[in-house]
Amino acid sequence: MNPLDLVRPDLAGFVPYASARRSGAPAPVRLDANEAPWAPCGDTLDLNRYPAPQPPALLAALAQLYGVRDDQLFVGRGSDEAIDLLVRAFCRAGIDNIVALAPGFGMYRIAARIQGAGCREVTLQGEDGFALSVARILAQVDTGTRLVFLCSPNNPTGTSYHDLVEQLLQALDGRALLVVDEAYIEFSDTASAAAMLDRYPHLVVLRTLSKAHALAGARVGSLMASPELVGLIAAIAPPYPLPAPCVEAALRVLEAQSLLVTVQRIAAIRQQRDHWQAQLARCRAVRKVWPSQGNFLLLRLVDAKAAYRSLLDAGIIVRDVSAQPGLDGCLRVTIGSPDENARVLDVLVAMAEAVPA
Repeated sequence: MNPLDLVRPDLAGFVPYASARRSGAPAPVRLDANEAPWAPCGDTLDLNRYPAPQPPALLAALAQLYGVRDDQLFVGRGSDEAIDLLVRAFCRAGIDNIVALAPGFGMYRIAARIQGAGCREVTLQGEDGFALSVARILAQVDTGTRLVFLCSPNNPTGTSYHDLVEQLLQALDGRALLVVDEAYIEFSDTASAAAMLDRYPHLVVLRTLSKAHALAGARVGSLMASPELVGLIAAIAPPYPLPAPCVEAALRVLEAQSLLVTVQRIAAIRQQRDHWQAQLARCRAVRKVWPSQGNFLLLRLVDAKAAYRSLLDAGIIVRDVSAQPGLDGCLRVTIGSPDENARVLDVLVAMAEAVPA
């Protein structure tokens, strides 16, 4: 299947904005973009000039990291921008829809709503460990479905669904794109779905430097897909999606020595996650802790509101996810430093001890 067959018909023949840098014409004197001829005070990055739409050095470094070709990669402002661009490219307002998991990452639903597209949800249940099947996903797919979003490991449940990816790709061929969001994959035991890109042109894989690479403040995310689809996304994206300082920061964390440090830090997070999962499971304030393949744990509390307030009073903020389907009484807690993790447990233990058994 050619994934461009699913693009909004009104975008056929779309001509992107002709930005100054997009032409790629080299010249020592650049008077084509109405830029200032001098750098700002203290600048070392030529910030008076617009950055490259897709910086070649960053593309090369990310392609090597993710095991794909440069032409299979689009880099933008976090995964959020990639999600928004996909929904805008493929979904017609009032006609098309997406399919996503619930509970799940909220940006899929938000992007669909802003676009005026429908969002059909596959409801997961904590009682069965948030189990999922291909059949349950396909039951939500109809002729108006353009994108199926599979967050794996899922946020906020921490569940991995990569074992379903190839079956889903086969079932969705000619029907919809499968978007596998791998924001947390570095913390899991799972290999990336990007290895399937050459075999399945309707596959899209999302990655980010925000989590494992500690670069949330720079907002650098990647979309990997067929060259044709990448070209479309680049065409409808803003002409200069990545600020030069963010590109510089990304290149630093992708250097060989930095990557070695990242591997060590990921191992430490995983060790802390498994240790604190066991510790929290023994706490009387906690009803359940689900196993996680992310850098967080999902907890069901005896009294989630009281736990949230007690943690906040202790200077600790966590994510209240109790409004999501099936997550009543649940908080999501990021794995922090050993001291931060211990403080969370101390607060919850103190809560439990304050209530008679």
